[in-house]
Amino acid sequence: MPFLNATMAACALVATADGEVSFSERVRVDQIIETLEYLQVYDPHEAVNLFVDYCEAILKLPSEGHPKVLSQLDVVKDNPETASLLIRICLAIGEANGKTSLVDQIEIVTLCSILEIDPAHFGLYRTDLVDQLPS
Repeated sequence: MPFLNATMAACALVATADGEVSFSERVRVDQIIETLEYLQVYDPHEAVNLFVDYCEAILKLPSEGHPKVLSQLDVVKDNPETASLLIRICLAIGEANGKTSLVDQIEIVTLCSILEIDPAHFGLYRTDLVDQLPS
């Protein structure tokens, strides 16, 4: 159950990064739940409900919801392989709308930092993010 909580929390953090959760992001979460072997042992409805709850917590009151949801990632912090899987899942959520937005990329790089993973391993370079900022 801790991996499910961490996965749905990470998905919610990226999906809400721009202030709303798109239909394509919700569909991508469903696809991840259905196809990722590690998640197939859980009830898909429970997974979706967790995702929705985390999204609502973040969007309703970000100052409280964001840290609460972020705390769910603590269980993967000491496992680099699981943390890397979580970041790959986040990238899939970020790409759900066709192209990863700058705010999604920033959220994912932040998650990499929290999980002590080099974002460069996933093609996320901090200098590239800075170059995308409007002048």
